[in-house]
Amino acid sequence: MSVTSGFDVAARRAEFPLLTQSVHGQPLVYLDNAATTQKPLAVIEAIDAYYRQINSNVHRGAHQLADRATTAFEEARVLVAGFINSPAPEQLIFTRGTTESINIVAQCHLRPMLRQGDEILVSGLAHHSNIVPWQMVAEACGARVVPIPVLDTAELDMAAFRRLLGSRTRMVALEHVSNAMGTVHPVAEIIALAHAAGAAVLLDGAQSVAHLDVDVQALDADFYAFSGHKMYGPTGIGGLYGKRALLEAMPPWQGGGEMIETVSFERTTYAGLPYRFEAGTPHIAGAVGLGAAVRYLSGLDRAAMAAHEDAVLAHALELSQEMPGFKLIGRAAHKIAVLSFLLEGGHPHDVGTLLDRQGVAVRTGHHCAQPAMARFGIPGTVRASFALYNTLEDVERLFSALRKVQTFL
Repeated sequence: MSVTSGFDVAARRAEFPLLTQSVHGQPLVYLDNAATTQKPLAVIEAIDAYYRQINSNVHRGAHQLADRATTAFEEARVLVAGFINSPAPEQLIFTRGTTESINIVAQCHLRPMLRQGDEILVSGLAHHSNIVPWQMVAEACGARVVPIPVLDTAELDMAAFRRLLGSRTRMVALEHVSNAMGTVHPVAEIIALAHAAGAAVLLDGAQSVAHLDVDVQALDADFYAFSGHKMYGPTGIGGLYGKRALLEAMPPWQGGGEMIETVSFERTTYAGLPYRFEAGTPHIAGAVGLGAAVRYLSGLDRAAMAAHEDAVLAHALELSQEMPGFKLIGRAAHKIAVLSFLLEGGHPHDVGTLLDRQGVAVRTGHHCAQPAMARFGIPGTVRASFALYNTLEDVERLFSALRKVQTFL
């Protein structure tokens, strides 16, 4: 295995049991990491140990198992909050993932203050989960969702963004990193401009937390949403960070157990942060697994890991320039982890199917970013997305497989 930038990728791959299998008689090359990452043994074993040794409901039990479950659950919150440098653990709400996190902000923060004619600025490269929730509240309140234009390089048009910001802008919602193109947006600059105009900012961090060092305080983000399964953790768990004053002003997302302080038929009072947004029994094992994923990532040399991932992407971009009929979609100056492309004469789905027969797993289609695809006049792309366990040899297997695909087109 290649060792790039001092990062021992062979040692890391050995920690991911799924990567050892074959598909259609070929060793698996897994390049669908933007959809979901594989899980290291540390995460798998943490979830297994929870169910084998701890399993109990949290916060309300008077027995030892309940106490141990509560401790594990809240320790995970501290780990995850620290990973993004939240000022306090209670500002990290456990959710089902990025989609639920964005819906909470749309319904509980924005909708109560939204008025006729107000505007929500949304990235033109946004995932559907960062478009549809805003459309829902805008339609209910007579507001407008306004896309931020995208340049031919798949970068946001910052001049247009400055022109769009105005007195009616209530929210700016954008992805930290584009899932479809890999573009890394200048989010610190965008947040500063939005705040100067009096608007709040939500960042979709689904594609960033596994690759970048995220510091919500340094960014001055109002809200930051992310999913565990894209950062080597379990599915069905994620997080929403929010500034304390904003979270405390928001009404609850759902009603039920856990999110209350007192209940009577005359009046209910709600719990403080974070519990007012965590109605019902939470995904306890998922939180434990996400905490284990954070421990795993925190134990790596993150700078060396990032340099390794950059080297893998650079190798892919280099090989793409040598392949006739290869069309790269998304040429941002600052991008990570994603190679989105078309192959001349081949529909993306057909290309993906033929790659799968050779053991290479990629994603095809519009990647839940139909407006972005429409901007480039295409129905979709083939997307190869990389993670810390991918190698230069994986990239070479991809392009070797693509050359075979071309013989069928």
